Amino acid sequence: MDEIFLKPFQSLMFLIRDWSFPYEYDYGLKGGSEFLDKRLQVKDSQHEELQTVRQHIHSCFTSISCFLLPHPGLKVATSPSFQGQLCDVAPEFKKELHSLIPTLMNPDKLAVKEINGNKVTCRGLLEYFKSYIKIYQGEDLPHPKSMLLATAEANNLAAVASSKDQYYKNMEKVCGGDLPYVAPDSLEEKHKFFLRESLHHFASIKKMGGQDFCNRYQAQLESELNELWESFSKHNESKNVFSAFRTPAVLFVLVCLLYVLSGLLLLIGLGSVSFVCDCMLGLAMIAMLTWAFIRYSGQYRSVGSTIDQAAGVLLEQATGMLNKTRGQVVTQEKKSR
Repeated sequence: MDEIFLKPFQSLMFLIRDWSFPYEYDYGLKGGSEFLDKRLQVKDSQHEELQTVRQHIHSCFTSISCFLLPHPGLKVATSPSFQGQLCDVAPEFKKELHSLIPTLMNPDKLAVKEINGNKVTCRGLLEYFKSYIKIYQGEDLPHPKSMLLATAEANNLAAVASSKDQYYKNMEKVCGGDLPYVAPDSLEEKHKFFLRESLHHFASIKKMGGQDFCNRYQAQLESELNELWESFSKHNESKNVFSAFRTPAVLFVLVCLLYVLSGLLLLIGLGSVSFVCDCMLGLAMIAMLTWAFIRYSGQYRSVGSTIDQAAGVLLEQATGMLNKTRGQVVTQEKKSR
């Protein structure tokens, strides 16, 4: 917890039920405070981790208290017919509850939950629950150091979730849902800007665990943001009308070229080569009809992706050849001048 300069947590109350020694420490907050002071004393006979926890616990919580509750009564503990009747609860237990509940639920004392100076949202609270559940899944109770690490992990994960949510909402406003198609260059520029904002938001949140510990979660955030960017980019590309009709357009042009080429070859007497062109023409038409069926039915999407990729390769090759030819023509014109 190297980076903490303020107390990271607000309040901690130890609630001890079935307290059997009221002659040593009286019930309630006062007796609990005296008992807690004794228990938090550091002794050489204690385990090193327990000593560390005792030394630093006051620096972690703004206020620490303890409440001693008596036993609720033998009828509550032993009677099989007990179903919550207050008449069976010991009077001294009810008396102390009358003191405890207003202390916990007083509106003037309720505050927005904060951890390490940051207000905890529902999303962030979920990350804390997940981290604590992990370390309590074993049969043995976790060490105090494990609890601190779990809190630091949850604190960083909450920062990751908050930063990721900020990026997602910003990108949704640009290209999400039913919004129109955005030019790729403009969208990438927005992505880079929102990415920097999200990383800055993550860095500005006070976190626990030290710089090296936090760097791991920053790398995780960058990876998740890149995945979101790929998703938004594909979603935006799907809105491009020309992109949607690229494959049938390429196949249609290919069919027309093969049809004309087949006729010319047949005209000059190259019947065998013309037959090959006719076969390729048939394959192109089958591919175009198959693509249309897949788009209509939504089935065999892997076949549709293969046809899209093949059409993309043909378009790239044709574009490359045209650019190369155009470059050669321009070069020859310059030489002739």
